[in-house]
Amino acid sequence: MRHVPFFRWVVALGLLLFSASYLVYVTAPDDPETKQVDLTVLSEKPDGSCTVSWTDPYAHVQRKGAYRCDPDRSPLLKGPPYDPDTGHGWDTGWLVSEGSDKGDLYVLGQHDPERNKVIGLADDLVGPAILLLLVGVVGGNVRSLYRLSGASPSVVRSARALEEVARRLAQDHAHAVNAVRTAWEPLRRSLVDRALVQVPVQRMRRSAGRGFDARELNRRGIRTARDVLAAGTPLLSRLPGVEPGAAERLTTAAQRLADDAVRAGVAQALQDRSDPHAVELLNALSVLIRVGPEGQASAERATRVAAGLGPLLAAAEPAAGRRQMLHAGTGERAAAKSAVAQLRRLLSDAEQREVTGTFAQTSVDLLRGPDADRAGVAARVDFERRPAHYTRLLTELVVPEPGPAR
Repeated sequence: MRHVPFFRWVVALGLLLFSASYLVYVTAPDDPETKQVDLTVLSEKPDGSCTVSWTDPYAHVQRKGAYRCDPDRSPLLKGPPYDPDTGHGWDTGWLVSEGSDKGDLYVLGQHDPERNKVIGLADDLVGPAILLLLVGVVGGNVRSLYRLSGASPSVVRSARALEEVARRLAQDHAHAVNAVRTAWEPLRRSLVDRALVQVPVQRMRRSAGRGFDARELNRRGIRTARDVLAAGTPLLSRLPGVEPGAAERLTTAAQRLADDAVRAGVAQALQDRSDPHAVELLNALSVLIRVGPEGQASAERATRVAAGLGPLLAAAEPAAGRRQMLHAGTGERAAAKSAVAQLRRLLSDAEQREVTGTFAQTSVDLLRGPDADRAGVAARVDFERRPAHYTRLLTELVVPEPGPAR
């Protein structure tokens, strides 16, 4: 027969007493459901003992019985001063509204002494129960404290530091990419506007098919492909002369024209020296050009590292300290140990490849930003030296892929 530890018996006894306390508590008498009713006081003593009559709303009969009236109510409600003809007084009382005593008078709080006695017994039981539970739980865990293993605060701290560096690099690279896209947006709109304003709606039949009245659209202000793109499918579908499905085909054709214009004009946009937006775009691109393909690869790897470390760190959270491991469940401790083992391998690989230093240096390069000169002289010179690098990078970041031909 397997030996049961002493502290488990203590916990079992504590639970038994606690259960008994709960059962005693729930069996304490409660006041029944009541209904307020008017009472006619037939006779009354100074201490409030009285004989009253009332109309039973459930049996629909007039009843009479003893009751305890309120001796402190107004004298106008006590006897002759209230009704000189009958000598009756008046008060309000409570009737039982459910059960076998339905319709009987009930004095609120008449079960209080009995209830207080039962609740007192429940309180007397719950005190020793809590004490036994505390002794059993604390004693059992203290004995097991020194047998806990798997807590590795240093591994978790190192993994958190690596995740922070990787996440920061991923964020810095995303900011640099967003700076390029923000600087490109005015140039993109200019390219699209110049291209689409030259395409009348009538000419879009070749790409969008039939199903719309070009003259009716012209009367509504939709004259060019630019107007079609600006209006959008929801507005076009509500205009007269546009059949179902034609609005979507029109906007799709206009968007295809816009994408073609972007692809055709991306290189020319970078070469425009007179446009301040082109200078801003070259400055933003120069940041990513400076870190080069190695920086791009580092940013991509940092994104993967941060994504992989997140779940492992969450699972390894109990291993960050012995106290956490003490309070963790069996499954959590097993998951934490497994996660710590994986973190050790990742940290060892990162140390061999020196990725932490690489991530930090790439972040520094990205945070330096473009050169301070607003004219973008350095970026312009670098662009003239290797225009293909700038054009290819811009194409990768902002130029849409060609769609399927009609």
